[in-house]
Parts: sequence; C-alpha cells; structure tokens
Amino acid sequence: MDIVVTGRHTTVSDRFREHIAEKLDKVQQLAPRTRRIEVVISHEANRRQAKACDRVEITCHIKGPVVRAEACQEDKYAALDVALEKLLERLRRKHDRTVRRGRHASESVASATAFVPAETGPDEAAESDDVGPFGDSPIEVREKVHMSAPMSLEQALREMELVGHDFYLFHDTETDKASVVYRRRGWSYGVLHLDLNGQLPDSAAEPDEGYDELEDPGPPVQGTVAERAEAS
Repeated sequence: MDIVVTGRHTTVSDRFREHIAEKLDKVQQLAPRTRRIEVVISHEANRRQAKACDRVEITCHIKGPVVRAEACQEDKYAALDVALEKLLERLRRKHDRTVRRGRHASESVASATAFVPAETGPDEAAESDDVGPFGDSPIEVREKVHMSAPMSLEQALREMELVGHDFYLFHDTETDKASVVYRRRGWSYGVLHLDLNGQLPDSAAEPDEGYDELEDPGPPVQGTVAERAEAS
C-alpha cells in the first residue's frame, strides 16, 4: 500500500509522516486491497478561523469508487484523528454493503443514505489542475476530470456518501443522461439531468422543475457505530 503525503501551504515533517503511516495501518486491516492512500495537509492562515486552521484530507484508492474523508481542527494531529475516524466508518459501511450484495439483498434510496453524516466544514475537490484566475477577477478555478462508469441513482447516492460530498456527478443508466444527485434542505435529495437537445420543456418556468425529488431518508443516526447498529 502506497502512502502519499502532501503539504499544501505548509511543511510536513518526517515525524508527522511517520505518525500518519502508523495511523493508516488501521485502513490496511479493514481494507486489505487498498492500493494507495493520499493525505493532504493544509493550513488556513485566517486568524478568525483559528479553531479550524489545520485541515487533513484522506483519499483511499481501492477497488471500485474511492473513499474520502476530511476534517478541520486546531492542530493537524487532531484533524488526522477525526478524518481517519470518518474514513474508517465509511470503509465499514462499504464492506457491509458488499456483504449484503453478496447475499442478493436489495437496497432502497433511503437505506443507501440512512447513515450519511453531516460534514463539519466546507468540502473541497480532490487534487486537480489549477487553471488560473477566472477572467479579470481574483477567483481561481480548479479543473478536474471525473472518471466514472454508468450507474443507477442508488449507486450514485452510495458513492456520494463514500466521498463525503453534498453532490455527485454520474451518467444515469435509466435516463442515459449526465446527471447530478445532490443533498437538499430538510434531509431530502434531488437529481439534475442534462438534456443536450437545446430546448427547454414547456414547464421550465416552474421554480422546482429540473430535478427529481427523492425519498426523505430521515436524519442521520448519531453516535458510535455500535449505537447506530442498535438504532437500526
């Protein structure tokens, strides 16, 4: 298993790299087929955000979709612990779903997203190419190529959970269209479908048109893994 540690606007000491490698042994035990783990440490210099100035992002490359988690804390050691706990929990859910699929158990949208945790801070894309400022503005734009095979809506929801995003871009096998599933307010979900015909439907003026509203799975269960198992 390869471990790649990168510092973004900060220097990563050899001591912390060794600490990361020791911590990530738990990933190898839970997901022995892991090929590579990427860890990005960044520092937010804004003093008004001193309580969340160190961010750790962990991306686990295994068979199938990548599993990703991140966290912000006062120091990088605490951020690593929180991010690793999120990653391990997502790996456990992925393993449990694999076992259920092996038993030919069906899964609904609600059950696929029943344990989606709320992120504690803004999410960022994985490593991507910087394409410079946007026009004359100081806004920077990052470009990323998203590799994905066609999948169902339920699969897209599961993969959105694994990467920890509030949205997920995919090619819908049912509609044969590029689509985005996303989390809406009130614990509901929506789907945007891209139509390349160049014509808007007659109902396009409706404010809620353009997406399919999905079943509300209810709020995520809080607590430890054992407590969640008892709650289910």
